[in-house]
Parts: sequence; structure tokens; C-alpha cells
Amino acid sequence: MSSGPGAAVLLSPVTGPPRPVDPREPVVRLEDQALTRGDGIFETLHVLDGTAYKFDAHHARLAASARTADLPAPPQDVCRAALAMGLDAAGPGSHDPSRDLGAEHSVKLSVSRGVPGGEPWAWLTVSPVPPQTFEARQDGVSVLLLERGHDPAEDSGMPWLLPGVKTLSYAVNMAAVRHARANGAQDVVFTTSTDRRILEGATSSVVCARTSPGQPPTLVTPEPSRGILPGTSQARIFDAARRHGWGVDYGPLHPRDLLEADAVWLTSSVRLAVPVTRVDGHPVRSDPALTRTLTDFLLGRADG
Repeated sequence: MSSGPGAAVLLSPVTGPPRPVDPREPVVRLEDQALTRGDGIFETLHVLDGTAYKFDAHHARLAASARTADLPAPPQDVCRAALAMGLDAAGPGSHDPSRDLGAEHSVKLSVSRGVPGGEPWAWLTVSPVPPQTFEARQDGVSVLLLERGHDPAEDSGMPWLLPGVKTLSYAVNMAAVRHARANGAQDVVFTTSTDRRILEGATSSVVCARTSPGQPPTLVTPEPSRGILPGTSQARIFDAARRHGWGVDYGPLHPRDLLEADAVWLTSSVRLAVPVTRVDGHPVRSDPALTRTLTDFLLGRADG
């Protein structure tokens, strides 16, 4: 399977109309500020059997990021047209061998500020979900707790720090993942430096479960007021959990809460609900049945 995108669609200007381009051909100018400064925003969508089932939530977050970053966001109709064009050209999706949910694609929609003095533009890429994503869903991941360096809640009154914005500047996040892998883990969960509160993963939200015999589970995630990126997957899981009579709560969480939980997951759009197996080398309980239910919540397939 190719590691590159199966299809690409260009939005220049951002408001469209979209046009397909060859994903193997260069389209970014060397001085583009998305390339040289990470000055842009993006969303990653999971497409299942041709449907981007969280499209509205992703577009709403993209629009919110655009407002804070002073960038235009492609309108919904333009995004939908670009998505349909990309899926038509992308070829078949991939299938999870451990639990075939359907044909899966990963879609990334990015907006760049463009070259200095130029206009913002956007592009969309479509790729089959890669095998390593399926492996993480099945086997889980070990995580390393790393300090963020400051409490992102302090950024909430400073819009120039882009709190809660999904920017293209992920160099710190990727450096954290490399550090974790160099130290025997597979992923990262960030904490505050002062009181070691759990924040979020490098590319995911953190969700844990508490269970009691004869009672519905309770799901807990860090409080959204901490200045972390609002997770579309976590929000969808919590909405479904409420409808099914489960408890939901919002932090604070500390390392001990993860170690004492009945299950912990990293949730994100394409990886879905990935079980955490170890935290700083310490084993964490997992529950395959709960993982399956969270996945069903996320995909809108829970039967109650």
C-alpha cells in the first residue's frame, strides 16, 4: 500500500471551486508560510464507506480555528464538494483486519496563509487508513507522561497564542512522540508542570473509564477549560454515553487516575479509541468490550 495520499484536491482561493490535482506533483511554493512557519490550520476526518460521519463537527472546529487564527475557512458546501471529488479519485479504502468496520479513508483538510503578500489557500488529501493504525487499535499503545512546560489554561485570554486552535505547527508534538519512542513508549500524554494534571495526547484526547458492579460505566476526560484542543471524537463518545445512561465527567485527572482506571484510551478521528496499555512503564487495565462499545459510540452504531 502506498504511503502517500491517493488523491488531492486544491482550493485556491479558499472559497473554491475545488479542482483535483495529482498528489505526486508539487503544488506548494517554497516560500509558503505553511511550509516555512507552520502558519495554517487543519482538520483530519475519518471516512467510513464513503461517509465523513463527523463532518459537521470538524467543519465547526475548522471555522473556530480560522476565526482565532485570522484565516478564511472553506464554506461547508465547498468542503463537501472537495471531499466528494477526493474520494472519487482516491480508490478503495482499507479494512481493519481485527474488526472490519468498512472501507476506511483518512482525509486531511489544510488551510495555509499562503506566500507573503499572497492569498490563503487550502488543499485536501485522501488516503487509505494505514496498517499501523489498525495495529494500534488492536494492540493498544504504551504512553510516556511528559510535561507541557506551562499550563495551557493560562493561554485562554491570549488569542495570539492560538489556544484551542488546530494549527499546522506540530513540531513540538512530533518531537514529544520521538522522545517517547526513544524511551521505550509509543505515544505521549502531556501534563502540566506544576500539579501534573493530565492534558491531552500529542494527537489525541485522553478518556478513562471507572466501573462498578451493576452500574453503568463513567467516562472521564480532562476539563475543557484547561486550554486543550476540544476533541471531536471525545465529544461524540460522551454524547452517545449520556444517551445510553452512562456517567460522564470532566477532570481534573492526575497520573494516579490513569493507573487506577478500569480502562484508558487515546481517542482521535482516524485511530478511534486506542487502548492505553502502560503509563510510564506501569501496566494499565484494559477492557476490550468497553473499547468495542466506545468505537460503536463513535461510529454511531451503538444499539443500546
